Amino acid sequence: MNQAFYHKLCITNILKGVEEGLSKYSNPSKVALIFAAHENDPVWIFDPQNVLRGHEPKLKEIYFDNGDEWRRQIKKKISNQPQGYIIPENDLELSGLISYGGSSNDFFYQMWLTDHHPDMCSIHPTERWLEQAVCLLAHDYNSRTTAINSSDYVLKNYSLQAVADYIVDERDKHLGFDSKILIPPILNDILNISKTREEGSWARGTLFFTDPQSINEVSYITKIQKHERPVISNVKHIRKLLVAVENSDRKLVSDGCTIIGITDSDIPDYAITADFMGDYGFLKLGNEKIASFFDGSFHSTTREAKMVELEELLLDSNFITENSTLLFQLISHLVHSAGKGRHGCTLVIDLNETPVHLSGHVLEPSISLLEPKNMKLACSFLKIDGAVHITSDLCIHGFGCLLDGKTINWENMARGARYNSALRFSAAHSRIIVVVVSADRPVSIIYNGIEINAFSHWRPVYQYTPEPVSLEKYLTGVIL
Repeated sequence: MNQAFYHKLCITNILKGVEEGLSKYSNPSKVALIFAAHENDPVWIFDPQNVLRGHEPKLKEIYFDNGDEWRRQIKKKISNQPQGYIIPENDLELSGLISYGGSSNDFFYQMWLTDHHPDMCSIHPTERWLEQAVCLLAHDYNSRTTAINSSDYVLKNYSLQAVADYIVDERDKHLGFDSKILIPPILNDILNISKTREEGSWARGTLFFTDPQSINEVSYITKIQKHERPVISNVKHIRKLLVAVENSDRKLVSDGCTIIGITDSDIPDYAITADFMGDYGFLKLGNEKIASFFDGSFHSTTREAKMVELEELLLDSNFITENSTLLFQLISHLVHSAGKGRHGCTLVIDLNETPVHLSGHVLEPSISLLEPKNMKLACSFLKIDGAVHITSDLCIHGFGCLLDGKTINWENMARGARYNSALRFSAAHSRIIVVVVSADRPVSIIYNGIEINAFSHWRPVYQYTPEPVSLEKYLTGVIL
């Protein structure tokens, strides 16, 4: 095989693996690579999805204007380093992107970049994913014996190991001793427990794992006798024990092998914690969220809609900034309430000075959302069929409202009546924002008849393989 083609194939396979893996772990993700294989090579850009578009000034400053100093610093760092040893490179700090890079004698420089989604529990497992891509590319690029697509397969299914890598790194950094807890088996057991029902009910409650050295520092309500302690891998038994701590401040305590007992004290620092919340849950390191888990795998999402587009719409309106911020916070609270309650709802945000007329239950007088008791009432209104009408003075003008409008060409029959009614209504009225919350959690923000937070259809990289472009050509506007 031609060497240049082999190198291109290595890069393409790894990028495709990272992209598909992160798209399953997070929302649909795009990936780019900046690299120079040898110290005298030009800097190349491999960016099939135009991730780096808009960041050209920063790239020019780092790699072009200060290119000599940049190369000198890397040469200094990798000199006298053993073969295969990769030195991490600094984050490029590009807005909206997560980056991780490395330099070595085997592969002079590489920087991987991907989307930073606003609803991520933590960016650190994604960084570990990119770190693995750095290691695999440095290995594959210099080896002609590597099986084609092997790295691709590894990176497509790296979520559990990425989470485990971050936990191991953090615990080693702060605890200062080699842990006897094996992290990947524990994470597997957490996923298996989350999939196990007890008398038809999903798991609820908290289970945390702390090191055997620290197990006696926990204050217990009670302990299980040593010879009767169930092993963690017996997920059916552990699922039964979780009943004892559900809907309470109590927690199950484990040393990584067995269940030790039950406590109501605080969770130790850097303990691995699983909060089971029904058919989903959250994995934490101490009290820091790392990932969520549902459907038998780990994910980056916080399971709370961030609604960045709504915040931008309100800020761009003629609202006073303080009022727009306050309205956004109130709407977010209502949306999260509907999401947690697993019921759909529609919120009509009316920015007109004179509210539009809606057929439904009009309130006299309107009730202010600034009062806590009214906020609780508003959350109850969300459960009633029909839209909740919210005006620019931070009041609820009506509930149980019907939305109507003329047929539009871009309706989506796959989304149901609530969504399409919102499309029609917002297309027929100006200064109206409609927020549609589906019972299965997706949130749509609709303005002027357009869902502004819909995912765009991106071009899969495996349909064709573009060529890497030199930095100089990329900066002059070459489109891949």
